[in-house]
Amino acid sequence: MKELGDILRRKGYRKIAFKVTRTQHLSIKASINGVKGTFILDTGASNSCVGFESVGKFLLNASQSKTKAAGAGAVGMTTQIALSNTLKMGRWKSDDFHLVVFDMSHVNTALREHKSRPVDGIIGADVLLEGEAIIDYAGHCLYLK
Repeated sequence: MKELGDILRRKGYRKIAFKVTRTQHLSIKASINGVKGTFILDTGASNSCVGFESVGKFLLNASQSKTKAAGAGAVGMTTQIALSNTLKMGRWKSDDFHLVVFDMSHVNTALREHKSRPVDGIIGADVLLEGEAIIDYAGHCLYLK
């Protein structure tokens, strides 16, 4: 699929590699506010998020939110919101990036039970839409504009 990468680069897309984990999740490296982390690339997640334990790590200024989160195996979870952050993946960057903060312990517990490494958070559809994402599953890369 070399042609795809060449075409997308000419159209202003940035290529970001991802790995497929043992659990068939797409694992991607990103930095938030200059701090590197590991995230699940999740096309089904409406918003990007991190766990409560990562607020300090990523230098987030989180505040309470009235929104409740729901995900695989969990509903009605209390959330916080962290506004105006910088997200960088490869050479792609968003300077006014908002994150949902919630308890991700159930996600990481499930990953550990399957002998996979825990993650810092999830990259969701908000980023994919902003970056006009194209996912090359065979080539294990994400393209963002």
